[in-house]
Amino acid sequence: MLPRGAVAAAPLKIVALGDSLTAGFGLPPQDGFVPRLQAALRAAGRSVTITNAGVSGDTATGGAERADWSVPDGTDGVIVELGANDMLRGVDPKVTRAALARILDRLEQRRIAAMLAGMRALPNLGEDYARRFEQIYVDLARERGLIFYPFFLAGVAGDRSLNQGDGVHPNAQGVAAIVRDIAPTVERFLDQLSANRA
Repeated sequence: MLPRGAVAAAPLKIVALGDSLTAGFGLPPQDGFVPRLQAALRAAGRSVTITNAGVSGDTATGGAERADWSVPDGTDGVIVELGANDMLRGVDPKVTRAALARILDRLEQRRIAAMLAGMRALPNLGEDYARRFEQIYVDLARERGLIFYPFFLAGVAGDRSLNQGDGVHPNAQGVAAIVRDIAPTVERFLDQLSANRA
């Protein structure tokens, strides 16, 4: 029995546009975020194909510059996961906000739906930077009515057992935890896309 809203005949085509967290840095291909998410969704009966458009080291600006060719025509929806490298480099949140807005604007122009995954700032960057950086995602999601997952690394950031030796990138167990937690939000996104198709 297919979940309500799922379309077996025509899989939803999703692109995950992101950085190393999307790309699966340091992991065997099958253990990365995209294949694990796709497998989890299919196991739940979802007819979906997810393309990995994660580029390690990419900033939001880098993602904006390649958004058109990273997201092919015929894509139903995009999971936008960018900004962690901006934060790690201390990029002005105004620059990150503008770049993410460019991505969302372009997707809207192309009539491709977006879901936004948020990021949090490291404590050592200070309260002011953290507030301005984290507010980017809240504002963009609210202003545009996007399905929003507030923190991509929720439950994983800072847990040594769920991260690789660099303490930044999730290991296979960390990816499994991310997928488990984000999947319900992605399913809501798929329901939205299916409704838009009808």
